[in-house]
Amino acid sequence: MFKPAGGVDQTILSEQAHLVASINRRGLLRGAVSLGALTMLTGCDVSNDEQVRGVLKRVSAWNDRVQTTLFDPNKLAPTYSEAEVLKPPRYNAYYPIDKVKPVDRTVWRLELTGLVSDKRPWNVSQFAAMPQEEWIIRHVCVEGWDYVGQWSGVNLRVFLEKIGADTTAAYVNFRCADGYTSSIDMPTALHPQTILATKYARETLADPFGAPLRLRTATKLGFKNPKWITGLEVSNTRGGGYWEDRGYNWFSGL
Repeated sequence: MFKPAGGVDQTILSEQAHLVASINRRGLLRGAVSLGALTMLTGCDVSNDEQVRGVLKRVSAWNDRVQTTLFDPNKLAPTYSEAEVLKPPRYNAYYPIDKVKPVDRTVWRLELTGLVSDKRPWNVSQFAAMPQEEWIIRHVCVEGWDYVGQWSGVNLRVFLEKIGADTTAAYVNFRCADGYTSSIDMPTALHPQTILATKYARETLADPFGAPLRLRTATKLGFKNPKWITGLEVSNTRGGGYWEDRGYNWFSGL
C-alpha cells in the first residue's frame, strides 16, 4: 500500500503500481515507496510522470543487478513431499482459462535459434526419449500466492548440451504459442532444478498448464516460467518478456 506524501496526489504512483509492487516484493524500500520518499531520495519532480517512472525503472534495474550478483547457481531450492502437491496445479496466465488455445502435440515443434550448433527442431517423442527428472518445488506468483508442484521433464542443462548450445552465452530466450515471451540468465538455465517440463504429478501436462512443454525453474517467480513453448534461443542479447516489458523486474529471482 502506498503511504501518503503530505497530501500530494498519489495518482502517478498508482499508475506505476506494477513497478512499485515489484520493487517492494524484492525487499527494496519495502513498505516505504511514496512520492515523498522519491523526492528525498532522488530529487525528481513528483509531478512529472516520466521522471517518476524513470526513477522506479532505475531502482528496478539496480535490484536486478544485485540479485544477479547474489545468485548461487549451485544452491538448491527447498523441495517438498508428494503429500503437499496441489492437484491440479493452479492456472495462471495473462488471460482467463477459457481463452487457452490447446497446442496440437502431433505437429508441435520446438524451434531452436541463436548460438546452437544443432538447430533441428524437436518434437514431443524426442523429449520423451530423453532422460527424465522430477522436482517437487514451490511455485511463487508475483501476485503473492504460491503452491507446491510436482514437475518432471528434461533437465535444461542436459538439453542445451545435447543441442550444442554455447553455455557461456548470457541468456536463454523463449517464445510461446500464445505470443508470450520471457528470458532467463544462463546461470539460471544451468541450475540443477531447471527443467523443460512435460508432466505434472507424473501425468502428461494438461493444456491449461503449458502442454506440451513449459519451463519450470525453482529459482524464479512464476511469470519467468513460460508455457506452451515453441521457440528457444541462446544469445548474448537479452530478450525481453511480456511482463518484463511492462516494468516487472527482469531477474525476478526468489
